[in-house]
Amino acid sequence: MFGQAMNPVIRADGSPKFAMVSTLAGAVVNMILDPVFIFVFRWGMMGAAVATVIGQVVTAVLAIWYLVNMKLVKPSKYDFVIDGTIIRKTLVPGLTSFLSQISLVAAMAAINNMIRQYGAMDAIFGQEQYAQIPMAVVGIVMKFFQIVISIVVGMAAGCIPIVGFNMGAGLRLRVRELFTKLLTAEAIVGAAALVIVELFPKQLIGIFGAANESTYYTDFAVHAFHVYLCMMIFACVNKSCFIFLQAMGKAIESTALSVIREIVFGVGFAILLPVFFGLDGVLYSMPLSDILTFAIALFLIIRTYKETGDEKTVKTSFAVQK
Repeated sequence: MFGQAMNPVIRADGSPKFAMVSTLAGAVVNMILDPVFIFVFRWGMMGAAVATVIGQVVTAVLAIWYLVNMKLVKPSKYDFVIDGTIIRKTLVPGLTSFLSQISLVAAMAAINNMIRQYGAMDAIFGQEQYAQIPMAVVGIVMKFFQIVISIVVGMAAGCIPIVGFNMGAGLRLRVRELFTKLLTAEAIVGAAALVIVELFPKQLIGIFGAANESTYYTDFAVHAFHVYLCMMIFACVNKSCFIFLQAMGKAIESTALSVIREIVFGVGFAILLPVFFGLDGVLYSMPLSDILTFAIALFLIIRTYKETGDEKTVKTSFAVQK
């Protein structure tokens, strides 16, 4: 049913497929150049950064080429003239994404600073030979988290054109059903990630090249995986809720929820909890933030269900579909 609601221009032009190809092309270039620049040219971290930039340039070049050579839409020079009306319409959703990303950066900066500060106060990690363990472990944990969240974001972002089309067509019942399916799918992804984290933390450490480190490294890594990511289900649902609300035109709600999660809870708890729990307090900040954010998101989810599923809206939606 939802496939029928998609914009036919998007399907015929194949833009989603090309978007995937262009993104994968940049990622593949990055993966190939990383070992070349790091190990062959011995550029270290600078090599990794250069490889990332080149991969992004490849993606950008492919995207520009595609825009210029589209079959159904032919951009002209007049399309690049600044239009205040269009800018106002795009500024709000664009600002939403910008604030979400900035909030995430602020949260990560706070976590890294607290890890460094309270790691130095720890009886073991305060020793010079073990000083880098907390930061390295949290880096590994966040890498795994980013992989899972990338799946979540991809699934939610795939719903954006469908939500936009159905909202514009007044088919709110379809939006409600899609929301249900998305939340269910995201919860399943979070549950699967949680099982992996809880049952196979040592194997995850090995994947990231830390299998032969000291017992302090392994023990702290297992502890960090268990604590930091114990609310993965809520984290996945929260992230999908941010994106879905934005797709529905609820930019204010989406932005507020994202900022509350990353700034109020993320930064706040990362600074406050270590005062009472030391290094463990930094780890506790993640699950506690996800729990409280889910409590707020649940309110928005219920309200969204009411807005898209009241008796009048449902009858109108069915009439349009028939």
